[in-house]
Amino acid sequence: MLAFSQAKSQNTEFEKPDQPAKCKNIRAGKFLRANYPEGIFYMTIKDNVQTEYFNNGKDYIKSTLVFVDDCNYKSIVLEKSDKNDPVQIGDVLNNKIVETQDNLIKVQSRIDNNQFEVIYIKEKK
Repeated sequence: MLAFSQAKSQNTEFEKPDQPAKCKNIRAGKFLRANYPEGIFYMTIKDNVQTEYFNNGKDYIKSTLVFVDDCNYKSIVLEKSDKNDPVQIGDVLNNKIVETQDNLIKVQSRIDNNQFEVIYIKEKK
């Protein structure tokens, strides 16, 4: 289940957003979702490869990231472990980082006619 299939309303507020947004924060690291335990979802990004893990790490979706500019990127699904997941290999998501604050990153994503926002929490080292 890619992030968009689990999208919920997330009420994490950006009280003092970065000006401008620190978009490069998405390029590498480990990320959690606001209001989701790590066992349900976490994501890693390294060398333009994004891997989303679900079900305590038993299931995953791996995508390649293509950056259009610092704040806009496409993620193209390369592999998935769960054959029943609605995400298909080759699916393309268009992503835009709309806001950052400290280790929070708000991303607006679009696939086909579906648009949603996700807030990621970058794990601090």
